[in-house]
Amino acid sequence: MSQALTQLHLGLGSFHRAHQALYMQLLHDLGDTGWEIAGGNIRPDGEDLIAAMIAQKGRYTLETVTSQGARNYKEIGSIKRVVAWDAELKGLTEIAAQPTTRIISFTVTEAGYYLDALDQLDQSYPDLVSDLKGETCCTLYGALTRLLTARSEAGAGPVTLMNCDNLRSNGDRFAKGFKQFLELQGKTELLAWVEANTSAPNAMVDRITPRPTPEVAKRVKSATGVEDHAALSAEAFIQWVIEDHFVAGRPAWEKVGVELVEDVLPYEEAKIRLLNATHSCIAWAGTLAGYTYIHEGTLDSEVRQFAYDYVTQDVLPCLQPCPLDLEKYRDVVLDRFSNPNILDTNARVAMDGYSKVPGFILPTIRDRLQRNEPIDSVAVLPALFLEFLRRERAGEVPYRYEDQLMEPGSSEAILDGADPVSALCEDRLLFNDLAGDPRLVEAVRTAYDRVQAFSYRRKAA
Repeated sequence: MSQALTQLHLGLGSFHRAHQALYMQLLHDLGDTGWEIAGGNIRPDGEDLIAAMIAQKGRYTLETVTSQGARNYKEIGSIKRVVAWDAELKGLTEIAAQPTTRIISFTVTEAGYYLDALDQLDQSYPDLVSDLKGETCCTLYGALTRLLTARSEAGAGPVTLMNCDNLRSNGDRFAKGFKQFLELQGKTELLAWVEANTSAPNAMVDRITPRPTPEVAKRVKSATGVEDHAALSAEAFIQWVIEDHFVAGRPAWEKVGVELVEDVLPYEEAKIRLLNATHSCIAWAGTLAGYTYIHEGTLDSEVRQFAYDYVTQDVLPCLQPCPLDLEKYRDVVLDRFSNPNILDTNARVAMDGYSKVPGFILPTIRDRLQRNEPIDSVAVLPALFLEFLRRERAGEVPYRYEDQLMEPGSSEAILDGADPVSALCEDRLLFNDLAGDPRLVEAVRTAYDRVQAFSYRRKAA
C-alpha cells in the first residue's frame, strides 16, 4: 500500500478544523484515503488545544447547527499528525521536507500578511522585522522560509502554497509578500526555487465558526458519550472555491462539494463585500445597541437595515454581472447571521477594523465614487466603526477590542481632534489613496450623524 500524500496546515485553529479538515474527512468517508492532513501552529498559541489534539490522536467532534436548531455531530479523523509548537519549528519543518508533502496550507488573519495598500511589506511591525533579521520565526513568511529552505535542500520537489482565509486575491497577494520577504533577506537561491517549484492558488472559504465554549463539549458529551477536549461548533453552511492551480497534485475535493474554478474573483468579491463587510457592520452596530451576539443584531430591525441597505444600494450595483444570484446570496447571508444557535460573538467579529475597513469596505466606496454614484449606505460602515472606537475609548464596550494593524495612539489621534470624522477619513491605513477625499468626508459625516443618533438612542434605552 502506497504512503498517503500530505497537506501540511499551519494554523490549527477552529476554522481549519471545521472547514478543510471536514472536506478531507468526507473524502475518507468515500474510501478515498490517498491524502491526509498534518498540522500545527507557527506561534505558541492555542497550546491547550494542541495538547488535547495530540492526546486524542488528532480526532475530535464537529458539531454543526442549522438556523432551525437541528444539531449534527461528526467525528473528524483526517488530521493524522498534530505537531507541538517549538520556537525552531522543527516538527513542521521535518514534515515540510518530506516528498510526500505536496500542499502547505495556512490560515492567518488579514493582518498576518503585513501588506500595505500597494501590496508592499510594511516593516513597521516588530514581528516582521524580527523575522527579516532571522532572529525569530513567528510570521507566515518567516515560517515558510524555514520550511521551504529545508524542502529545497532535501530535494523534495514542488509544493503548492494554499491560502485558507479572507484576504482578497489571497494567493496572488501572499506570493507578492513572500517574494518581497525573500528579496529583503537576500535569499536569492530560495527565491528562485520558490518561483520554479511552487504555486499559490487564490481561494474563497466560508463557514461561520465561533470560538468553542465549554457548552459545546457538554453537548458533544451528551450526544456522543465522548469526553472531547477539542470539540468545536460551526454553522451548517459551508463553501470552498479554489482556483485549480496545483503544482504537485491535490485531493479530489470536487467529489465532496468543493468548487474548482479557473477564476475565483467573482465568488471572492461577493463573499468579501456581501458577507465579511456585513458581518463587521452588524458586529459594530450590535455592540452599540448593547448586544453580545451577532444573531441579536441581525434580528434587530434597525441594525439589519444598516446591513441590508449597504448591500442592496451600494454593493449589488458594483458586482454585476456575476455568476451568483447576489440578491439571493444577500438573503442567505442575513439568514445565516440570524442563526440563534451559533452564538457567534460581536467581540470576535468586530476585531481588526484596520484590516477590515480597507479590505472589505473600501473597494465598494472606491467603485461607487469612480462611477460618480452616491456612497450614502456604505459610508454608514466606517461611521459605525468610528462610533465603536469612541464608545470603546470611553469604556462602554463590554469586551477588549483587538486590532493587529491599528498603530498605538491611532484612536486617540482620531478621537481627540476637533473633527473626528475628518481625522478618520484622512487615515491612510483605512482609506489609502482616498484618504481625505471630500466626497468621503461628506458622506461619512452625514452617516455619522445618523449613527450617533442610533447609538445615543440605544444607550438611553
